[in-house]
Amino acid sequence: MANAVVCLTLLLLLSVLNWGQSASNYVQDACSVTRYRALCISTLAPFSSSAKTSPSKWARAGVSVTIGESKKVAQYLMEVKKYREMRGRYRIPLSDCIECFQNAIDQLHGSLGVLRNLSAGNFYEQMGDVTTWLSAALTDQDTCVDGFENPKGKQARMVRNRVLRSSYFTSNALALVNKLATSGL
Repeated sequence: MANAVVCLTLLLLLSVLNWGQSASNYVQDACSVTRYRALCISTLAPFSSSAKTSPSKWARAGVSVTIGESKKVAQYLMEVKKYREMRGRYRIPLSDCIECFQNAIDQLHGSLGVLRNLSAGNFYEQMGDVTTWLSAALTDQDTCVDGFENPKGKQARMVRNRVLRSSYFTSNALALVNKLATSGL
């Protein structure tokens, strides 16, 4: 009887370890196409058990996480502007940056809406729209970064770093969508 309990416990432990290993493999495989792989793995790992090997689920997860990050950065930019923490040559680029992020968030939401309603009949047209919108969102973020090139001062460096990091999320989401576009539904 004791041997049977030990055997069952060992089997249960091995299956739990094996599940964790395969969940880890799912996210690593999905993120293999991204430029910022470590960021992709760390932010998308919670989706492993539901996305598994589905390119469409990974693409949706990537865009969803990107929306969340972009909203955080947009909120941060608004607070910097509200509390007048940015003066001089950065005032106008900060306002431009806020506008760019609002546009990017709109494009990300549009992308997620399409990804949630993919259809085989117009899949390639939908993928064209999504990749265009994600590319436009990335361009908006790059435009924001350009306004803070060679930043002088702690606040300007912080803004640049937050915006750059957000663009890494968008780049990863675009890579996941491109993977979906090439693999099909």
